Amino acid sequence: MLSKKCKYALKAMVCLARNYQKGNLTTGFIAEKENIPKKFLEQILLELKRWKLVNSKQGIGGGYYLLKNPTEVNLADLYRIFDGPIALTPCVSINYYEKCDDCLDEATCYLRKQLIEIRDKTRESMIEATLDSFIKD
Repeated sequence: MLSKKCKYALKAMVCLARNYQKGNLTTGFIAEKENIPKKFLEQILLELKRWKLVNSKQGIGGGYYLLKNPTEVNLADLYRIFDGPIALTPCVSINYYEKCDDCLDEATCYLRKQLIEIRDKTRESMIEATLDSFIKD
């Protein structure tokens, strides 16, 4: 399940994607348009800035803008930033792998094969869900 923070990040990024290369959007504008608490949005945008997905400009005409084309940013990227691993268990995670405490042998684990398949399908769907695809839908 998406956390509220991740959902708000996605909404903000889609808003910025709709305005890609058309200028900057203020946090006040994004907050009002997407119904996101402004203080919460500011924290989210700072995190996205740290990950080099957005940047900001101060002064007249200032605000936030996307650093990448909307076709290059996907739900998997945002999910990992705000909610962590896509995998259901650490032993099948690609980026956050950890051996399970209760597993004697991963090679013979009856859960692992199915959980890897679920991870792969979920990951593939999340990668296909680019900011651009949210705009087109």
